[in-house]
Amino acid sequence: MASEEELFANIDALLEEEPQLPPPAERARLREAAGITQARLASALKTTTQSVKNWENGRSEPRTPRLEAYQRLLKGWAAKYPVHGFPAATAEPSSTAAPAVVPQPVTSTGPAASAAAPGAGTAAPARLPAAATAPERPAARPAVSRRPAAGKAARPAADPRFPHGPLAVLDGDGCAYGVDGIVLDCPATTVPELVEWTLRESGLGAPRLHRHGKDSDPLIVLTAAAAVKLGLPERLEGHEQRRSLRLPEDHPVVRQVTRAKWRLTRRGFGPWARIYRKVQGRERQCVQLAVLSWDALDERSWPGVSGMEPAEIARVLGVYARRVITPRGSTAVSGLELMTALRPPTRPERDEESGNWVSAHNPGSLGTEPMDPAPPEATPEHPVVVNSGWSGGFLDEEAYQWVRPVDLLTDEECMLPYAVGLDLNTAFLAAASRLVVGLSAPDHFHAPRFNPKIPGSWLVDLSGIELDPRLPSPFTPDGARPTGPAWYQTHTVAYAQELGYDVHPIEAYLRRETGAYLDPWHERLKNAYVDTLADLGVTRDLSDTEFLAAMERHKQADPAMAAVLAAVKATVKGGIGKLRERPQGRTYKDGDRWPALERPTWRPDIRAAVISRARVNMHRKLANMAKMTGRYPLAVLSDCVVYPSPGDSPLAFLPYAASGKPQPGGFRLGPTPGLAKPEGVRSMLWAVDLMEKGLNPARHIKGGDAVLDEGE
Repeated sequence: MASEEELFANIDALLEEEPQLPPPAERARLREAAGITQARLASALKTTTQSVKNWENGRSEPRTPRLEAYQRLLKGWAAKYPVHGFPAATAEPSSTAAPAVVPQPVTSTGPAASAAAPGAGTAAPARLPAAATAPERPAARPAVSRRPAAGKAARPAADPRFPHGPLAVLDGDGCAYGVDGIVLDCPATTVPELVEWTLRESGLGAPRLHRHGKDSDPLIVLTAAAAVKLGLPERLEGHEQRRSLRLPEDHPVVRQVTRAKWRLTRRGFGPWARIYRKVQGRERQCVQLAVLSWDALDERSWPGVSGMEPAEIARVLGVYARRVITPRGSTAVSGLELMTALRPPTRPERDEESGNWVSAHNPGSLGTEPMDPAPPEATPEHPVVVNSGWSGGFLDEEAYQWVRPVDLLTDEECMLPYAVGLDLNTAFLAAASRLVVGLSAPDHFHAPRFNPKIPGSWLVDLSGIELDPRLPSPFTPDGARPTGPAWYQTHTVAYAQELGYDVHPIEAYLRRETGAYLDPWHERLKNAYVDTLADLGVTRDLSDTEFLAAMERHKQADPAMAAVLAAVKATVKGGIGKLRERPQGRTYKDGDRWPALERPTWRPDIRAAVISRARVNMHRKLANMAKMTGRYPLAVLSDCVVYPSPGDSPLAFLPYAASGKPQPGGFRLGPTPGLAKPEGVRSMLWAVDLMEKGLNPARHIKGGDAVLDEGE
């Protein structure tokens, strides 16, 4: 018979064991029986609502001291709300501790897996029945979301090297939220430990987008709480420009990284920090960090994302990573990185003499070396301009900013009740489709014969071309008629020829090697845009009336997917803009090289080609609309145009055939790049008032009644 001392020893051992919780389904039942919301419980336990959802779905477990507090609460509720009149049983303690292994995602089948309705929003995955959960407390419980796959998301075959997807969002409790509802247990307490865990244990990363490219480095997004836990400041202060934000080199975290023999890029430890070691063999050793509280996710490109729960942030970034690319910085940086990922500069090639594999130029790419532009393609501060004393003028291929002179408005137009805005979907992306650009260095020619198939810059006088003043000139961004010889990109000169005018270039800088460099970039971003709109209920099979109704409500359908859509659009514009990134900082002097010039993708001529084609496409539609309907625009701003209208919908003035089908050549409604969507509706009186003040109605028609900036 056991002695009293032995019994007390056994009891003490039980007391010292880790507290055990009831099964996840029982936890949810008890909370609901008590009438407490997940948000209120999260507030009481000083954690996030998503953490409570995870505890009730068996995806993760609370840690000390929340574990003991949560257990005490559940015991109290169990006494008050027993099952069928009997006290709720808690799970039997596990005989052995859960092994500390990297968790693998599990796939559920049966009723629980199919419970969520298609198109389910941001709620946590459907709760598993108690019988389906393990009785012991797991070390970490990653689980695949029961939310159906969003729309037509392209889901590549799982790469066994990256079982947990491209990225994770780390909270202050050590939970790393990945794609598809996966939650990993991250024990790291320092940045070097986080980097090691990410590379060795997390199973994060993404396969290359091109067979000659490189795998995407894993991304860890840090919430404010996670940043503080790792020794980082919650905010970075004291810098005028956001892009210059970074930790000082003597910061303890930077020293930790250095002591652990890791490196930082020249950007340092800022909102987007890359921590790496030199490549060993074929294995890359690099982790990308994004600090949310340092404004890593710009509100203009990622609306509302920084304020979302970690699991929802992971969902947004995960969809973007799968459809576009794992974020590497701003959407502009990601847009530029996507070009290189889809057109790698090199490929392996066997050397005929040695028989060894060597790195060779990949045809169709921009190569590995930066290339100086022709003087008229450069910016005034560029070394090729400053050092040569160039004074021959520059390309002015920019997007439209045009307002029709008020004295060219007719009484009939002024009497119409509405001004309706139309926006072309990702107009720059549409312009990049099958766009032939130069791949080699420019050659200089005098008095060349114009050839619309050769990309380059042409000095030509288009001032003699007479066009309808109710339309903007297709040759200048402000829509004014040219006043003499000027530099134009090939597409602008070709359009003058298309309009029936004979052109005689005075001079040109042309490229002999050409190719559709942006084609794969266009295809990937077009699919991302169309698929994300489809997730929001805007599909290609809708009639124009149905399309307008779907666009009215698409942003409310799923804020997470609406944020992905905004990021895709920002990636297009930002990526094109990065092709001609200007110098930054007050210490810069004209003639000095700046960092962007060292990239092969610093190509202002390619940017000019895209914008020129987009502007020409816009003018062609404006001219066709005038021919088909007799209507002329009030104003144009980049890809937005405002028309006077008898009704409060684009259907009131867009051209349709007798069959009801849209007339080709003009503006057409639809969800694909190059087609149009409504941008806003205001009164004609409002538009005329702005025009009289010298303001552009296309800039403001989307907003409400905000006070306008007179200095626009």
